[in-house]
Amino acid sequence: MAGIRLFDYQLDAIRRMKNGCILCGGVGSGKSLTALSYYYLQNGGAIESVTGGEYIPMDDPPSDLYIITTARKRDTFEWEKELAPFLLTTNGETNLYRNRVTIDSWNNIAKYAEAKDAFFIFDEQRVVGSGVWVKSFLKIARANRWILLSATPGDSWSEYIPVFVANGFYKNRTQFIREHVIYSHAAKFPKIERYLGEGKLEALREAILVDMDFHRPTVQHHEDIFVPYDAGLYREILRRRWDVWKDEPIENAGGLCYCLRKAVNLDESRQRAALEIAEKHPRMILFYSFDYELEALKAIGWPPGTALAEWNGHRHEPVPEGKKWVYLVNYAAGAEGWNCTKTDTIVFYSQHYSYKVTTQASGRIDRLNTPYRDLYYYHLKSRSGIDIAISRALREKKTFNESRFIKW
Repeated sequence: MAGIRLFDYQLDAIRRMKNGCILCGGVGSGKSLTALSYYYLQNGGAIESVTGGEYIPMDDPPSDLYIITTARKRDTFEWEKELAPFLLTTNGETNLYRNRVTIDSWNNIAKYAEAKDAFFIFDEQRVVGSGVWVKSFLKIARANRWILLSATPGDSWSEYIPVFVANGFYKNRTQFIREHVIYSHAAKFPKIERYLGEGKLEALREAILVDMDFHRPTVQHHEDIFVPYDAGLYREILRRRWDVWKDEPIENAGGLCYCLRKAVNLDESRQRAALEIAEKHPRMILFYSFDYELEALKAIGWPPGTALAEWNGHRHEPVPEGKKWVYLVNYAAGAEGWNCTKTDTIVFYSQHYSYKVTTQASGRIDRLNTPYRDLYYYHLKSRSGIDIAISRALREKKTFNESRFIKW
């Protein structure tokens, strides 16, 4: 039986991995296979070369394996496919070994807080803040071996606090804040002004971060397509602070931004632009933000024979088959945890506030096994104030802040 096949950069990452590390690789770089290979080696398996070799069984029983991932990856059995070369399965009757293999979503992490002497793979960074997920994660980390997988591990030091605590660098969140955080006195709510001892923090991050030196064979081509918008309606909403759809006053900055974006995103010119792209690229994934966008997209007269499918909070349909299709994906539901090698095109019908989410969404087609070398990304946007501000934040690899944009 053939063994596990890995690239040089994956073997190099495995050699540098250790308990409590963050395996950091771009979207589509093969983090799942690398993580399972590390588990396999830790439990007595062996990989003879980059191209593999005969399968060498692990010690039996190997430690129980828990994979905490996104709900979509769990429901679409992405991890089961990755487990197959290791002769592992969640089915106790067909699993080669006498261990337990469990795959579940972050929503259910508390169910496994009492596990001991097992191996956990935490897929996609979710341990931020101090909520139930973080508390369960810290309890698991104390009694088990674990690694964390992430394409975008952290934009600020506060996002590393749970992982630093889990590694024993700090006793708890309070100690980290006492040593490193200066809060702004002018803010009405707790707002970090700056961090102290960043040299130490960089050294700690370096100790746990394992970067995969992954050189993509693909080339991403990003194109901004500027579309018109109703400037009069935009100015009216901004001046009167009035929701013209509900015919009621707008109460806060978030509500005003929502209405401004609605005025921009519902312009028919945006629908025409999406249709023109579909005529050029008959198979494409289209990301959108709001339900009203979905309704507008479904009303487009797509080219004859074009199949439509959706993935959002209401419907979970698979990627269509055939030569002509449009897959309508909501950012919140489908920006991560799945992949598609049937197309070379993604359209961003509206912009997401988060650079991380946008990067994750872009990675859905940029996979190791894609047959395409050139990948095409079309960003539909207007020259309205809010679209320009969102674009600026994304260009700076930041998250758009509504309160800073709107002086309420």
